[in-house]
Amino acid sequence: MSVEQDVQQEQNEPGEADFSIEEAFGQIEEVIAHLETEDITLEQSFQEYNRGMNLLKQCNESIDKVEKRVLKINEDGGLDEF
Repeated sequence: MSVEQDVQQEQNEPGEADFSIEEAFGQIEEVIAHLETEDITLEQSFQEYNRGMNLLKQCNESIDKVEKRVLKINEDGGLDEF
């Protein structure tokens, strides 16, 4: 199983979003665009801010999982976990 498949499988666990990191970043861009509009209310701003922070948290968790699986080559030519 590849690293991407592992990450996708972990992202599909209960309580987690069913979208990739790329899709999450796209949604974050939408949140930012909405926050930059002049007709947004304070309540909507707060909701969008929370949504964006949750998306960022999910992205960071996914990236952390991938980083833990990345292997580096040691001085002897063997592989060590990153």
